[in-house]
Amino acid sequence: MRSVTHLFDDYAQAKNAVAALEQAGFTSSEVSVVSRYRDDGTLADEPSNAGTGAAVGALAGGGTGLLAALGIIAIPGIGPLVAAGVLATTLVGATGGGLVGGLLGALTSYGVDERDAHVYSEGVRRGGTLVTVRADDARVADAERILNGQQPVDIAARRKYYLDAGWSEYDPTAPGYTQDQIRKERELYGKRR
Repeated sequence: MRSVTHLFDDYAQAKNAVAALEQAGFTSSEVSVVSRYRDDGTLADEPSNAGTGAAVGALAGGGTGLLAALGIIAIPGIGPLVAAGVLATTLVGATGGGLVGGLLGALTSYGVDERDAHVYSEGVRRGGTLVTVRADDARVADAERILNGQQPVDIAARRKYYLDAGWSEYDPTAPGYTQDQIRKERELYGKRR
C-alpha cells in the first residue's frame, strides 16, 4: 500500500477529485479529506449554516459517499478542521495526545514523506484542502491520474514559495489563516505563475 497525497487551493477541485475517486471505485477506507473549509464555503472556525462543533460530528450538506461523512475535528494551533476517511480517524487520535504534531504526525504515520508532510500541513493551515489515497501498487497510477486531473498544487513550487517567504517548517502552534489572509495569498500565487 502506498499513499498518494495532493493539496488543492480550491475546495471545489478537491471535492471533484473525491467524487472521481469514488466513481473509480476507491472507498472511504482508502480516501481521506482534510480541509479548513466546509461545504458551504466557510472556514470551520467561522459561523456557518451547517452547524458547529469541536469534536467529530456530521456536517449538513456534505454530499454523498466520503463527503457525507465530513466531521469537525479541533486540532491544537490550527483550529477546527473538516475531515473524513482514515486520516480523520488518525487525527482524532492525535487530538487525544496520541500523536505528536497533529496533522503533521498523522500524515507521516500515514506514509507521507516528512518533508512533504510539512508543506501539506502548512498548506492546510493556509486554507488548502488535502486529499490522500491509500492504494495498492496496482491502483496508485489511477489515483495519481484522477488527482492530477483536478489541478492540484505543485508541491515543489509551493515549498519554494514558502521557503522564499521565510518559512522553514510547519509549526503546529501557528493559527490557521483567516479568509482575508487566504485570499491575499491566493492572489500572490496567481502573480507568480
